[in-house]
Parts: sequence; structure tokens; C-alpha cells
Amino acid sequence: MSLLTRSDTLRSQATERTLRTASNTFAHMRDGLVPDACHAVCELLLPETKAIAVAMTNTEVVLAYVGDFADEFPVGSPIHTPATREVLQKGRLETFDMIVSTDTGDETIHGRHPKRDVVPAGIVAPLVVSDKTVGTIKFYYSSHIAIDRTQLAIARGFAELLSTQLSAYALDQQAELTAKAEVKALQAQINPHFLFNTLNTIAALTRTDPSRARDLLREFSTFYRQTLENSESRIPLSRELAQTKRYLDLEHARFGDERIQEHEVVAEGCEDVLVPAFVVQPIVENSVRHAMREEGTLHIDVHVAEDAGDILIAVTDDGLGMDERTARSLLDGTARPASGADKGTGIALRNVAERLERFYGPGSGVDIVSKPGEGTSVTLRLAGAALDE
Repeated sequence: MSLLTRSDTLRSQATERTLRTASNTFAHMRDGLVPDACHAVCELLLPETKAIAVAMTNTEVVLAYVGDFADEFPVGSPIHTPATREVLQKGRLETFDMIVSTDTGDETIHGRHPKRDVVPAGIVAPLVVSDKTVGTIKFYYSSHIAIDRTQLAIARGFAELLSTQLSAYALDQQAELTAKAEVKALQAQINPHFLFNTLNTIAALTRTDPSRARDLLREFSTFYRQTLENSESRIPLSRELAQTKRYLDLEHARFGDERIQEHEVVAEGCEDVLVPAFVVQPIVENSVRHAMREEGTLHIDVHVAEDAGDILIAVTDDGLGMDERTARSLLDGTARPASGADKGTGIALRNVAERLERFYGPGSGVDIVSKPGEGTSVTLRLAGAALDE
């Protein structure tokens, strides 16, 4: 093997190892800047450098320290070194020639201290999220001579990589908070007429059918408790369908069992798929509120199936229906409803569509097909949801 070929092979191996290490850090940074994740990252990075130790901090305390002199820097101990504070303040990489005194904890940058040496030299790089320094990663060396251009590039590269991962985590957290806010907004739209009508129905049954009144009161209590508590990121589809059934049980008590008939078909394995709360129940409620005729039975079918890794949830009724323009306007925000109730329909559908796109990305959303006098079908597509398991 020629020297040139051998050199190319070594560079290739080094690149593959670095990329593999970089990839492995992603799994640990999913929970943000927390001690366990930071410790795992430090253990991954230490063998990739000439450093004798690697540490990570937030803006206040040591989160992880792996390598020589670990006992001197316990997790949770406050940041006391000027080098780290300077990097946190200025947000730029610094090298240092550091001496820590066991008596005073003093440190000098690019200088020497007469007391006992703990870590002779190192690199401190900032971890930055949205232009704000949120922590540091530190590489300690036995001598400042070991800090060459390669070590500086490694420190800078991994700091930028971790900053990118932390930024992604921050965006995920923001998206989750936004999604929860949207759920709260949907909860706030609980139809007061449904509330009062249900209470009046239960009150009437206390005189004519006390046993059923007690059962309905329990269902009503569970329904509203679930409505107020279901703000998790995602819940099993079976739980969302159970909440939908509770809603229909309450409407059966009001209108009569013969006025609303619901049929549910869920493909095997789809019950455990995780979905955002309040994606099926509001669609079914819209059917009851707006599709029911003055007489006759409203049939509502809920079908759940997998389609090439996507999950499809279709809610179909045989009610009053609507024209194509009205159906389209409910999703694009151009609806000009005549009543507050109809306006709520549009808000609920757009809310569901926006949350599906946020949770599952491109290809997700809501599709409406309707025809006046024949009924409406609302299909939810959850892109890749079947592959999350």
C-alpha cells in the first residue's frame, strides 16, 4: 500500500469515526442539557481527542465531567473558573492555561498560579441556542502544547454540533408548548349549549330514570375531566376514541339512541397509535351539531386504517352536507359563517389540521369531501404515524 493510499485510508477512517460519534450524540441530546445526557456525551467525546478530561456546564453549574481529576469537579458544583464565565459572557471559544488552587479555587488564563496544579490547560467552547449562550463544553489537556489546530477544530466542531442539537430540542419544546396551547384553545371552545343541555337531560332523568341519571353523571364527569386533562403531546388512539364514545353517549341521552348511530372500524394494531388529543371527538361533534336533520337517524362511521406507514382516520356522516366552497373555506380560514356555532366548526377543523401538520410534518392534514343532502367525510392523514411504534 502506498503512503498516499494509506494516508487516504486513515483520513477516511477518522472521518467515519467522527461522523459516527457525532451521530451518537443526537440520541443523548434529545432531552436537552441535562446531567445524564451530558455525561454520556462527554464519555463519547473524550476518546476522540487528546484531552485528559471533557466537561459540560450550563450557565451555573457543572453538568458532567469525565476523565482525570473528576473528583475535583463534582456534578452540581457551581462554576467558579474565570475561563468558563468569560466564555458564557462573550459567547466565543477560549483557550486557557489554568491552575486551580486546592486552597482558594483560583484560576488564571494564559498564566500560572503558584499553588497546586489541577488542570494545566484547556479549551472552553460555548453552547449557543438562538444567539444565547446556554452552557459550555470544556476539553482539558495535560499541557498547552497539546492544544493544536486539530484539537481546536474538534472542540469548535463538536460545540457547534451540540448547539445545533440543543436548538432542535428547543424548537421541539416550543412546538410542544404551542400544541398544548392549541389544545387549551380547543378546550375553551366547549359548546356551552352542549354543557347545559346535558345537565338539563341528567336533571330530567333524576325524576324518570334515577339509575341512568347516575350513570350519565359519571360519564359526564369523566368526559369533562378527560377534556380538561388531555393536554399531553399525544395519547393512544384508543383513548381518543373512548372519549368520542363518551360524547356520543351523552348526546344519545339527549336526542335518543335512535337519532344517532355510530359505527367504528379500527384496523388491527392501530388502537395503540399515538395521536394528538382532540382530533376525532371534535369532528364527530361537528357532525352531530351541523349535519343532523330534523327527523331521522344520523349515521356516523369512524374508520381507521394504515396506508403505507401513514394512519388514515375517516369520520363520515350521512347528514345535511355542504357545498364544495363551504367545505374548502372551513380549512383555509375564508369561511364567513352566519352563526357562532358554524364559526366554531371552522376553528376546530383548522386547529386539528395545524396540529397534525406540526406533529407529523408534510403530507399530514385534513381533507373534507361533502355534498349537500348526502353527507360529509372528513379524513385525517397522520404521515408516518404507523412507523413511530
